[in-house]
Amino acid sequence: MAERTKLYFASDVHLGSGTYAASREREDRLVRWLDMIKTDAAEVFLMGDLFDFWFEYKTVVPKGYIRLLGKLAELSDAGIKIYFFKGNHDMWMFNYFEKELGATVVSDELVIERNGKKFFLHHGDGLGPGDSMYKVLKKFFRSRLCQWLFARIHPNLGIGIANYWSQHSRVAGAKDKEKIDTQQEWLVIYCREVLHKTFYDYMVFGHRHMPLDIALDKKSRYINLGEWIYYSSYAVFDGEDIKLEYFT
Repeated sequence: MAERTKLYFASDVHLGSGTYAASREREDRLVRWLDMIKTDAAEVFLMGDLFDFWFEYKTVVPKGYIRLLGKLAELSDAGIKIYFFKGNHDMWMFNYFEKELGATVVSDELVIERNGKKFFLHHGDGLGPGDSMYKVLKKFFRSRLCQWLFARIHPNLGIGIANYWSQHSRVAGAKDKEKIDTQQEWLVIYCREVLHKTFYDYMVFGHRHMPLDIALDKKSRYINLGEWIYYSSYAVFDGEDIKLEYFT
């Protein structure tokens, strides 16, 4: 068996988006990827919007995704560390994955150092210039008041409303990465502002649905993980360097 030393990063799978058949196919693809990487993965970072919607009631979670959850349990039981990042579609994660999988749930950024390389990790929503309306909504949706109010709604109604909202907050834009002005890309602007204060070798995000690897300066890079609707893209750190790859 290969030694487990690698870090794997993926984002924006949006399970539950589209038709049931399309979501199941995407889930099966992700499970095959997890099965492939389990031989050499030390840590797996699922960096937001794994689900198109997620809310944990006290005794209820959204049904489905049993193949994915079973595979994640297998990895966890094998000693592979799993991280869940809250995205803008699945920000209402609480302690379910911590209790069932021993996972770490990350609300905002996570800073880690591995093999002498420093990583800044974040889903990517609400950062950088602009998008002021979403930043206000994010604060409200993450507030205890909003979560308490939503929890008072019966799951049949609450999850139905949330799925309708989520389906209309569309998964889009993945095919336009060639049109991106990398100097004006708002997460690149954010990264360069952060680097004025603190050095990171790699700044890794999801959210933008575009696989991107952009030099921020001579030593630091911005990595966007893309998504799993068009690209099935992910990143892997082998102890020396990080690179984008595509699962087929």
